[in-house]
Amino acid sequence: MDFRISVFLREILKITKFWMSALMNVHNPTRPASSLDIYWDLRKRMIAADFGAGDKLKPDELRDRYGCAASTIREVLFRLSCDRLVNFQDQRGFRMPEVSRQMLHELTDLRALVEREGARLSIEHGDLEWEADLTAAHHKLTHVETSISKGAQDYNQVLAASEWQFHRTLISACGSETLKDHYRDVHDRQRLSLVLAAGGTAYRDGNIAEHKAILDAALARDAKLCDELLDAHLHRGLETLKLNFA
Repeated sequence: MDFRISVFLREILKITKFWMSALMNVHNPTRPASSLDIYWDLRKRMIAADFGAGDKLKPDELRDRYGCAASTIREVLFRLSCDRLVNFQDQRGFRMPEVSRQMLHELTDLRALVEREGARLSIEHGDLEWEADLTAAHHKLTHVETSISKGAQDYNQVLAASEWQFHRTLISACGSETLKDHYRDVHDRQRLSLVLAAGGTAYRDGNIAEHKAILDAALARDAKLCDELLDAHLHRGLETLKLNFA
């Protein structure tokens, strides 16, 4: 079997096992979800546009969804507020953030800076397995985006997960765990701000061609072109999407 196909199938199996495990851990009423399970589930739902800007996050309602104590939900929401993914104010409780134009532009600039450096280092150090992983992640993302372009519904979470996997794989061979950890936080804050301002997944048809061009440049080891394409891709959404700011 071709090596890249083998790696692709392995990645699909890993993704399937991950989501099955997540669903079992979070939504199985006979197995109470841990605060960490709930934290990551809420974080994924947030960047998948499950909540709107300014929405109130009520511990009692979330407690019922996850089958846990209200104190566990408050612990999770406090942690998300420390990550700047949720706002907390005395007397008002927890709410999804409102997004300003300046905030979104600053977060996009920061994400582009970190991701471009990670991609440059990965192009320099990545091996054949990195190429195969990136190709597999792109194949899945293209399938999801093509389905959405044809009118598929309820793809919010799988789109967010697939796009994250592609961009995360792009920088995965950079050799710096610190950069990769920092990228996760920057990515999620920027992605959250974008979907809140867009009022949805922030998908646009140009993404398909742009992701393919980024893949081709990375596989060709053309760091300069990949850098330019990444920067343009991340900033183009600010120009083409209909965005609403606080």
